[in-house]
Amino acid sequence: MTDQTNPVNWFEIPVTDLERAKHFHETVFGFQLSLNEMGSMKMAWFPMTQDGGGATGTLMKSEGYAPSCAGTLVYFSVPAIEGTLARVDANGGRTLMPKTEIGEYGYIAHFQDCEGNRVGLHSRT
Repeated sequence: MTDQTNPVNWFEIPVTDLERAKHFHETVFGFQLSLNEMGSMKMAWFPMTQDGGGATGTLMKSEGYAPSCAGTLVYFSVPAIEGTLARVDANGGRTLMPKTEIGEYGYIAHFQDCEGNRVGLHSRT
């Protein structure tokens, strides 16, 4: 039997200012993040649908976590890249790579969030 599950199920985006990063990502993507703590780790969880497809994750403030523009790149699915990048630029982030066609797979773009992380966007249109 072949496993039909995508290999990624969780991601963590390092932050130095959790409230600022939470506000930025909520404003850019239009959904609410929920604050959680596990010991010394402070997190803002992205929404999750139990047994839904795709991955979810958290903004993470904890020792050993440092925002970076050079490392693993997480892509968020969005309905419209241009509108998302406009919200990024208006809220303390900046576009690093504008909307770029990737053939039959749609379009991608990269931005730097308010913490200094490089984040990807993907859209079919």
